[in-house]
Amino acid sequence: MRIPEHTEIIIHTLEEHGFEAFVVGGCVRDTLLGREPEDWDITSNACPEQVKALFHRTVDTGIKHGTVTVMMDHCGYEVTTYRIDGEYEDSRHPKEVTFTGELREDLKRRDFTINAMAYNHRSGLVDIFHGQEDLEHKILRCVGDPMERFSEDALRILRAFRFAAQLGFTIEKNTLSAAEALAPSLKNISAERIRVEFIKLLVSPHPELLLTAYEHGITRVILPEFDRMMQTGQKNPHHCYSVGMHSMEVLKQMHKFQSDPAVKEEKQFSIVCLAALFHDVAKPEVKTTDADGIDHFKGHPEKGAEMARGILRRLKFDNETVDRVCRLISWHDYRYSEKKAGMRRAVHKIGEDLMEELFLIQRCDVLAQSEQYREEKLAVLENSRELFHQIQADRECTSMKMLAVSGNDLIHAGYRQGKELGEMLHALLEHVLEVPEDNDKECLLDLAGKLYREKE
Repeated sequence: MRIPEHTEIIIHTLEEHGFEAFVVGGCVRDTLLGREPEDWDITSNACPEQVKALFHRTVDTGIKHGTVTVMMDHCGYEVTTYRIDGEYEDSRHPKEVTFTGELREDLKRRDFTINAMAYNHRSGLVDIFHGQEDLEHKILRCVGDPMERFSEDALRILRAFRFAAQLGFTIEKNTLSAAEALAPSLKNISAERIRVEFIKLLVSPHPELLLTAYEHGITRVILPEFDRMMQTGQKNPHHCYSVGMHSMEVLKQMHKFQSDPAVKEEKQFSIVCLAALFHDVAKPEVKTTDADGIDHFKGHPEKGAEMARGILRRLKFDNETVDRVCRLISWHDYRYSEKKAGMRRAVHKIGEDLMEELFLIQRCDVLAQSEQYREEKLAVLENSRELFHQIQADRECTSMKMLAVSGNDLIHAGYRQGKELGEMLHALLEHVLEVPEDNDKECLLDLAGKLYREKE
């Protein structure tokens, strides 16, 4: 195993002074999987004060729990003393930790076998709990008794589904049963911690693990709205799945477009995945059934945006994510005009900044519906996207900021500030949305004069 230079220097320094030191956890797992580790954590039988004495610059990152960060060339490397966790009182944190000289004791307190391996060049791979075998068989298994591991830290329940989703692993039977039995303890976990695991699962290669979480009672605690979606049917010619299964299909389709320029950034992709999952979240709330037994969901985009805002706020998402996800949901069912003027008005209403993401959401939505109308819907959507690109290429006005005249221009032309000024600018924009070639300063000032005189 190739260990980065600075990490190797830290391990070598500790060993030179009579201590043990290993890289441990996720970096070992990822290296064995052929993935590039994000971090290289080090564990040692050296106590924090002994670690600090050996290195020129350190930071007391988590000194109470035995963690010291060693700084090298402005980069930090965490060194944690072998430890035994004491009693857990809040389903998350041990009341106290005890330092130990035994690597085995440190490894057996860890969550999953694939995260409980250590390595250095002197000893090779230390794999007491058969993590390498579980990696080879693609199994996620708790170290020791899963009921104990999840009782110690309920967040490990979500981490199990997240790791399985990221790695394409199967959760071992006893581990899955313990997760189901202890799911109610997730109510003790902070919203921020739940958000991190939830979004990592959604953007992972296997977001369908959310369905496994639903089947085993996990979402009932952290996302009850999803349970209602799963339990709401859609007897309608346009649909062939329940609300929840349809939303999962949209999410799966979204992953096929992960390289699309509209979602090339990690945050953009997380936003469209959230919108895909929650675009129909309000359908259980607004569902009606007509005399022929056909289900309808009038007003679900607007109600859905409202509900999604509440969910995302509850999970402590940032303002930008909340805003963009809710805008996508509120417009996801928009029906475009087949003419450029109608498309200009659509861009004005929706916002140019959202259009590419919205087209992508709508395409995935169609692909997850009944085949009966699919080709027709996709053709309309592609035509709309082409119209949007033509409008962009021709730099046609779709917003007030693109208008060739400003409020100051009108004031300099003799118009007074106030409500009438705003009304005039709005009238000019309405005209330009219909007649884009008139977006010229002189032309619009002349038009403003004409409109003013007509009003008089």
